[in-house]
Amino acid sequence: MGDRHRCRCPGQPPPPGGTGVLLLVLVTVLAVVAAPHAAALRGRLTAAGLHALHLPHLPLPASPSPAGSGRAGRVVAYALGQRGKPYQWGAQGPGAFDCSGLTWAAYRSAGLDWPRLSADGQWQRGPRVHGHPQPGDLVFFHTSLVAPGRAGHVGVYLGSGRMVAAPHPGSPVRIGLVDRAGYLGATRPQGGGR
Repeated sequence: MGDRHRCRCPGQPPPPGGTGVLLLVLVTVLAVVAAPHAAALRGRLTAAGLHALHLPHLPLPASPSPAGSGRAGRVVAYALGQRGKPYQWGAQGPGAFDCSGLTWAAYRSAGLDWPRLSADGQWQRGPRVHGHPQPGDLVFFHTSLVAPGRAGHVGVYLGSGRMVAAPHPGSPVRIGLVDRAGYLGATRPQGGGR
């Protein structure tokens, strides 16, 4: 019989070419798993001089809902409402933000009158959260731009290990993961209830 009448009997290996589909599925699964860590991986690749390697920009799962109707809910809602706006160093809205400008504007929108501070200034102001952060808390990170133990980045905690932040030049305000290198802790700014 010719090739077009060949059948696959039980126990017989699949015809050649079936491994391509399996490989495609495996690469897709790996890309989805790596997506939340893509920004950190891009930074490490750039630092290693591998500028030509591009990692996919895959969306994170659906955004969490704001944290209720109190001050924390208003902070979260404001921060989420800024997604997609560009990063600009020193900017505090409404058209662009840096990380500390976003958190300052989010708390100001919820009625907290406090000075415009850098990420480290906000970290030093406290008060620190002991235990797990709650939606609306500020989460802080050490970066290579600041001395160890000092904050170089801040975001608004959303819950479920995620935050909204203005990450760096070239990246708009977006949702990211808190579980990343340099995590220092969280604060809950004074001046009102949750």
